[in-house]
Amino acid sequence: MTSAHLFHGICIAKTQYSLSDDPKLLRAQTDWKLRIADVSLSAGAGFVVMIAENTMLMPGLTKIPRAVEIDVNEWDEIIGI
Repeated sequence: MTSAHLFHGICIAKTQYSLSDDPKLLRAQTDWKLRIADVSLSAGAGFVVMIAENTMLMPGLTKIPRAVEIDVNEWDEIIGI
């Protein structure tokens, strides 16, 4: 295994309101199950990300922001949108 393939751990994306995937199940409950809806690989960070059910993820950013392409031409018109 090379350094480019190092695995650092598992990250779990879940609701902030509960230890489970149910935001209505408050506090530290006993005898509950964490339902996983999807699994993705964040290879650059070295993490496997488990995504719990009922979890909405924020979109990631691109390498080059769209704002880099926006400009004003010689007629004061906004271009690149």
